[in-house]
Amino acid sequence: MTPIETPHDGPALAHGAGQGMDSPFMQHIAHAIGAGGIQVVRFNFPYMVKRLESGRQRPPDREPVLQAHWRAVIEQIRSSHPGPLVIGGKSMGGRIASLIADGQQIAGLVCLGYPFHPPGRPERLRTAHLQGIRTPTLICQGERDPFGRREEVEAYPLSSAINIHWVNDGEHSFKPRKASAVTQEDNLRAAATAMADFIAGL
Repeated sequence: MTPIETPHDGPALAHGAGQGMDSPFMQHIAHAIGAGGIQVVRFNFPYMVKRLESGRQRPPDREPVLQAHWRAVIEQIRSSHPGPLVIGGKSMGGRIASLIADGQQIAGLVCLGYPFHPPGRPERLRTAHLQGIRTPTLICQGERDPFGRREEVEAYPLSSAINIHWVNDGEHSFKPRKASAVTQEDNLRAAATAMADFIAGL
């Protein structure tokens, strides 16, 4: 079992498919939330641990392995910090968390850049379980995210348990266009604020 990155008093967040828990995105989110006094738990999935050890690219583990590892992380956190728990993550990490949330008695779920479909393949939706999810959920989604743009996502039949914070002119990592009135740092802070407000409301 990979050790978690901090003692728990905030959400546990998993990384996306291509970068680990220390990616610039994950660090920015953790620090932005931490500025409000909330520590974020971060961890690496097994394939990312092996990638970092070997220096060689590896594809993500199969979905059952990712789900099992998420459950093990939850068990590890609860063994020393029982109580309400919020889980989630960036892209793939958030999607895997969303698949197990209802079965883990989770207080809340936070997804940062949810991969509603592969880029350029809007017909390959990953939303079936989101239609009936019961766990209170916040999705922070870039308005221009190629994994699910605002005009697409607003047409999906999602559960009433899901709230969406739209990231101004953001793509998958919340980066806006150069001509935008906001910066990526602005968007990351806004997403962190939305997350903090969501957690406080639970």
